[in-house]
Amino acid sequence: MTQTATTRLLIIGPPGAGKGTQAHRIAEGYAVPAISTGDIFRANIKGATELGKKVQAIIETGELVPDSLTNEIVADRLAQADAATGFLLDGYPRTVDQVAALDAMLEGESLDAVVLLEADTDEVVARLLNRAQLEGRADDTEEVIRHRQNVYAEQTAPLIDLFSKRGILVTVDGMGSVDEVAERIASGLNGLLSAKVVS
Repeated sequence: MTQTATTRLLIIGPPGAGKGTQAHRIAEGYAVPAISTGDIFRANIKGATELGKKVQAIIETGELVPDSLTNEIVADRLAQADAATGFLLDGYPRTVDQVAALDAMLEGESLDAVVLLEADTDEVVARLLNRAQLEGRADDTEEVIRHRQNVYAEQTAPLIDLFSKRGILVTVDGMGSVDEVAERIASGLNGLLSAKVVS
């Protein structure tokens, strides 16, 4: 894969679109860490830390964790040595305000590419209900899952327009096998990042 000196990537899409699975594949391909705010939050919940308790109370209502808390966690993670040559963010930024905070963290640098996974809402809800049963996630009821989809549409969809205007958005159909989706992502990223290196 073609790389610039640093490769700063973001993957976005509705909850249940398969971002986590694809994030790890992309990160391996570009030899950068996959940074998932969801994973960081879940680790804290499992460890029953103060942060974990705060986050669990918020998540159980289907709401998003406040920007101030999320920004702090991401800034701390991006300051770690393994993120110096790049990273793949998953689950952050979710709002226009968080994009502004990320721009400030990157000190004038910006993301190189944003992968948007698109997925059918009903298909995603069915997928998440199935995962909830398999993993014993008591908070994943259909009502909470659909609420999360609505929150995503309201708060995260404006980012699609923002990143599209910056010329860094790669839109990918998230439905199909893991390998099929991975191939679409690789093709889209190669096209965009190769063009950036040439320009």
